[in-house]
Amino acid sequence: MTHSPIRLSGTNLERAADHNQRVTLHAIRVNGPITRVDLARITGLTAPSIANITKRLAAEGLIEDAGQIRGGRGQPATKLVVNKAACYSLGVNIDRDHITIVLVDFAGEVMAQATRDIAFPKPEDVRDHYRVSAAELVAQAGIDPALLVGVGVAMPDDFGLIDLPGRPDDFALWESTDIASLLAEPFGLPVFVENDAAAAAMGEQQLGHGLKAASFFYLLISSGLGGGLVIDGNYIRGAQGRSGEIGFLLERGTGEQIQNLVSLSGVYRLMAGEGLKPADLRGDEAALMQVRRRWIDMASDQLVEPLVAVSCLINPAAVIIGGRLPGGWIEDLVHALNTRLESHRHHVPVLAPVMKARLAEEAPSVGAAVLPFSHFLLPKATALWKGSTEG
Repeated sequence: MTHSPIRLSGTNLERAADHNQRVTLHAIRVNGPITRVDLARITGLTAPSIANITKRLAAEGLIEDAGQIRGGRGQPATKLVVNKAACYSLGVNIDRDHITIVLVDFAGEVMAQATRDIAFPKPEDVRDHYRVSAAELVAQAGIDPALLVGVGVAMPDDFGLIDLPGRPDDFALWESTDIASLLAEPFGLPVFVENDAAAAAMGEQQLGHGLKAASFFYLLISSGLGGGLVIDGNYIRGAQGRSGEIGFLLERGTGEQIQNLVSLSGVYRLMAGEGLKPADLRGDEAALMQVRRRWIDMASDQLVEPLVAVSCLINPAAVIIGGRLPGGWIEDLVHALNTRLESHRHHVPVLAPVMKARLAEEAPSVGAAVLPFSHFLLPKATALWKGSTEG
């Protein structure tokens, strides 16, 4: 059995300075417009340190003034915000039913998006869609490609191995595919790959409910079912990096994996029984009503016990649901789960409320786009750890 080493190393002044700058920048992203006085209070850094850090951030073009607070005594305090146009990132979500690419600014706002619905895309499908769409999105947004800092990729673990309905025989080719080489053109940017549920959770942490809930469990409904765990502001991966794998739990009665039902694949299976195609999911709502009600009832029934366990074992502030279902479906599922969970309240110490993700359908792709920002500019849990070869 392998063990992740417990990190007990110290740090040096250079690493601490970088960490403090990242923390300050993130505090401005989350709380801006904000004064330097409030930054010192939030970060615990001294006023002179904040003054020096914000001076560097402004010189690098990462933050800018947002006016002054007037009406008080003395010199009016200047408010700071991040410069949205400081840099940009591309996010790519590869799944078994679509390829989505987004271009986001430094504030995390989507500037342009391109989605191709395709069943079990091959590596060359992703390569071709990215080459054309990435260049088109940058041109559409009218930005300088030199301001792109990287590409984040969100895709399920064991992408080519999980045996979901309709999987081609050669789909396991994905397990030996070099993702970075697929996305080398047209910009030659650094590529960061993450599990799709983890990327969605990180995106929600940076841009959604995670700004107020430091601990939460993220439930991603895509072609499969994934989960992501954020505790005290840190994404928790587990010993082998597979925490949150709620989709592999077994359904009651059939013994199948929950993700065979609680997923888009499960929705499509019910739709096929009514003579409907996947493309009809965003069509006539009246034609889908019976399928929608049936799936919500079945999905909430299968999820309620796992979510009771999540509340008991992890004690998150919330369970957040996102994914590529139409927004109304997620809202119905959230309501059904909260209703069902009420019946367990008498024997469970605390039940986390279930809520719809703010990023919702774009969560994996936007979360992926945040990955380059996190790597280069934002706080990291290991920022103060010295590597084993460092002096």
